Amino acid sequence: MAKTDAVLRRGLEGQDAERILTLDPAFQGLPDTAHGGSVLAAFRLLAETWPAPEVRGVYRKRVPLGVPLRLAIDHADDERVDCRLLDAADATLVEGGVRQCGAGMPSEAMVRAEGDPLPVSSTCFACGVDNPLGLGVRLTHDDDGVWGLWPAREHLRTRDGALAPIALTTLLDEAAFWLGALASGESGMTTELVVRLCGSVPFGSAITVGGRRDSVRPRPDDPRYWDTRVTAWDERGRVVADADITFVAVRGSARRLAAWLLRVNPPQVVRRVFPAYA
Repeated sequence: MAKTDAVLRRGLEGQDAERILTLDPAFQGLPDTAHGGSVLAAFRLLAETWPAPEVRGVYRKRVPLGVPLRLAIDHADDERVDCRLLDAADATLVEGGVRQCGAGMPSEAMVRAEGDPLPVSSTCFACGVDNPLGLGVRLTHDDDGVWGLWPAREHLRTRDGALAPIALTTLLDEAAFWLGALASGESGMTTELVVRLCGSVPFGSAITVGGRRDSVRPRPDDPRYWDTRVTAWDERGRVVADADITFVAVRGSARRLAAWLLRVNPPQVVRRVFPAYA
């Protein structure tokens, strides 16, 4: 079986300020769109020797899969790399980069015994039941939060024997998406992502990811935007990554997403998240 980290690396070509990034179709989030966590993981490769980086991305447009995209390095030094991901017409899809930072904020591990399952899909990189390179994560929700316990899969082991960072960036982004969807009752996308990776994680540790619903807040100037805080812990309760991620609700988009999710989920699972559309 192909290693997910190796597939991501093969998609990044070049060494200079102008590189090419081609995201494998397995890195899908919403239909025909790259998962936000996969784009951040590609940015992480620009400074992969840094032990505990902060990786950020501001998503301007949909990031397509399976096509060469230009990755322009605007600034690079020993503390910061700034970059832009552009399409064939030189339109900016994502602005982002990497910077040196310390460990994330301490946080008590979210452990729950019961809850309702969140929907899964067939092809999503995070939750897809038929995606051989994906995480296969199953998230749960209740009135308090969104969470999930994810046992690392062998194809997410790097060549150095660590957990691939793409697993953490994707878990955090996926949890933030569902926090935003539950808060708004709508689908949409994560638009501003800041993920702090707290160092290399040895492969084999089960990862818990979660966020509290009472910490999700709409922006006063534009209530379509919901700010979330999500965290990932190892099996000892140590924070291995945390993130501040903004979700933007797009009115009516949940109708299309709900129809797609109903192909592989019981109606009541979809209805709990999108009651107006399922």
